[in-house]
Amino acid sequence: MTSGRVLLTGGAGFIGAHVYLALVDSGFEPVILDNFHNARRDVPDRLTQITGRPTPVIEADIRDEAAMDQAMRGAGFDAVIHFAALKSVPDSQSDPLGYYQVNVGGLINVTRAMQANGVARIVFSSSAAVYGEAEAMPVTEESAVRPQNNYARTKLVGEQFLAALAQAEPQLGLGILRYFNPVGAHPSGLIGEDPSQPAGNLVPVIAQVAMGRRDRLMIFGDDWPTPDGTAIRDYIHIEDLARGHVLSLQALTDGGGSGSHLVNLGTGRGHSVREVIACYQQVSGQPIPNQVVPRRGGDAAVSYADTRLADQKLGFRARYDLAAMCGSNWAFMRAKA
Repeated sequence: MTSGRVLLTGGAGFIGAHVYLALVDSGFEPVILDNFHNARRDVPDRLTQITGRPTPVIEADIRDEAAMDQAMRGAGFDAVIHFAALKSVPDSQSDPLGYYQVNVGGLINVTRAMQANGVARIVFSSSAAVYGEAEAMPVTEESAVRPQNNYARTKLVGEQFLAALAQAEPQLGLGILRYFNPVGAHPSGLIGEDPSQPAGNLVPVIAQVAMGRRDRLMIFGDDWPTPDGTAIRDYIHIEDLARGHVLSLQALTDGGGSGSHLVNLGTGRGHSVREVIACYQQVSGQPIPNQVVPRRGGDAAVSYADTRLADQKLGFRARYDLAAMCGSNWAFMRAKA
């Protein structure tokens, strides 16, 4: 018999907050742990507005090993979903020490506390960035991993560390989810992608341009080997991604170590930067001025997922298209303006 209590490290962030709601809807009892470095402090209150129940929050930093042990001691958690990480590609290149300290050292602290407190299930927030520039599309879970920046390298090290733990401890249930590009917002309009640090992902920047908060969008290269010259990515609605976490956790709850899995979470189709701009212009009715600048180091030309294994292992298929992603993001931006 399980308690359904789940600790969400980094749970006040964009992805964590949506997963919190999906877990509540599925009968789990999630608890958020966050240091609010890149999350808004009013997120728990917004979650309470949506759920109609208090949002339990532990304010702590995963770099603090003693705080991780204290958070789990006697709390009766069945599982951890580990989101807490730094995620800016450019920042990871300029601050590798900070990125490894948080993304790798923090993960070690979390799993040490799990081990000390008898928590034997973890869902790990990984990234399609571990594949780098894949040789063939779509990207399968068997595709070679060639991370091209320090952020992606820390995610791959995290995966490898967890796989080593699971090999040493067969009872450990391990779900590794390689996200493609989350976009969109909750239908309430109360939560969405609203980082407290400067936005770096494509859609939040487009949204800021549409709202008049930025003059223009910078397009990093229009000379990629793609139909319109801009980079292509697999964008997945945040509601689909959140549902994928619930399915991952349920697989571990039902099967423990035998339910372990490593899967891509995406839609299986790619959209170029210019396609995303055009879609956002259509749903918002706002112009998106843009300027082409040189490519960024560490970016790939094309990346989209083969989603068959997630369907086979978890019964996961994305339900929402790009228009729904852009539309829900715009509704969120207008609601909080």
